[in-house]
Amino acid sequence: MKKKIGFIDLFIDEWHANNYPNWIRESALKDEFDVAFAWEKAPLEGQKSLTEWCAAQQVTPAASIEEVIENSDCICVLAPSNPEVHEELADLALKSGKPVYVDKPFAPNRAAAERMFALAAQYNTPLMSSSALRFGTELIDLRKKGIKFLSASTCGGGRNFPEYAIHQIEMIVSLLGTGAKELQLCGDEKKLTVALRYGDERIASMNYSPHWGFTLAAASDDTGAQLNTHSNIFPNLLQAILEFYKTKINPIPVAETIEIAAILDAAVKGMAQPGSWINII
Repeated sequence: MKKKIGFIDLFIDEWHANNYPNWIRESALKDEFDVAFAWEKAPLEGQKSLTEWCAAQQVTPAASIEEVIENSDCICVLAPSNPEVHEELADLALKSGKPVYVDKPFAPNRAAAERMFALAAQYNTPLMSSSALRFGTELIDLRKKGIKFLSASTCGGGRNFPEYAIHQIEMIVSLLGTGAKELQLCGDEKKLTVALRYGDERIASMNYSPHWGFTLAAASDDTGAQLNTHSNIFPNLLQAILEFYKTKINPIPVAETIEIAAILDAAVKGMAQPGSWINII
């Protein structure tokens, strides 16, 4: 019997919720998992209601978060554009002991991220979160080489920096690890550059324009790498999520997910203080 995945969302008619069920049904683990239940907190006017969405997706609508959690084997907290509600939406799921995936960005700041992981640990609940850009085939292959990269530079777009910066941050942290201390932002909401300083010889930068795709360059003392394509990001992400549901083992170091939230928080603050060094706390 397939394990049941339950969706919890702020509003269900959004891009991730609309695509994840089919990707799961096309994955290598399609015979083991399926999306079975869904609930939304605040449907948007002019978009599909929960009942309409569930009918289109062949999913059972739930009357409450409690109903989703009780009837599901594993939980997916979505709201990919609203990390400020993730802690609230995930609260009961994190007390369930069932594996929980929280969509990106995981949390709006370090404190919220730490609280969520602490609550999950208290109830022995497996917890995972990631940007899909961590799972591009080329970046996965690069990480497998085990190179100690000392610098990384990314470019990326999206309709706004606060929402889409997560993808650049995830790539950088997945290569350089944790330890970023401060950042400085120059530019505005249409074009900007972020410099990251670590507590050692590592450095990184992010460059944003709504017109760019995602690229990454990295260097060590004796070699470099440039990635201009990021293949299979969503198939690889969904495979990683399903493997996490199956094994209950988070494939991403918790410290990285927490620091990614802290860097994003500092970068958003930096937009209001261009040219100033912002502590990553």
